Amino acid sequence: MAQLASLATLIGAGVSTYAHIRQGQQLEKYQKERTRATAAEEAVRREALEIERQARARERAEQLRRTIAATRARLAASGVSPDEGSAAALTRGLARDAAAAQAEDDARYALRLSAGRASLLRPDGSLAAYLRAGQSFGTALRSLLD
Repeated sequence: MAQLASLATLIGAGVSTYAHIRQGQQLEKYQKERTRATAAEEAVRREALEIERQARARERAEQLRRTIAATRARLAASGVSPDEGSAAALTRGLARDAAAAQAEDDARYALRLSAGRASLLRPDGSLAAYLRAGQSFGTALRSLLD
């Protein structure tokens, strides 16, 4: 009778180990699918952010071009050479301000990209099921030996 109990314990441990391994395989499969889906979502989000950033950069460049053209036209109409002296300093200042705004926008873009990135330290749980299976098998063997 004691041998039947040992055999039943061993069979139970085997079934438990098999169940843990199957659970680990299914979890691993789910994690791979989820990782693929997350990567696709991240790629779409990055593309949308890049398109938005490019549109803002084009808009800023066009606004700078119009502002400088209008400023040069006003200066030329008032008899001041737009390429010399304070007029040149004014146009350089406008370009510098636009470059600073673009740098700020690029920094915001980089921050938005990094904020959406999934952590590389996030556990996927695939190894945990195998460890649990080994632990339950070890427990069963230990109870047989005792």
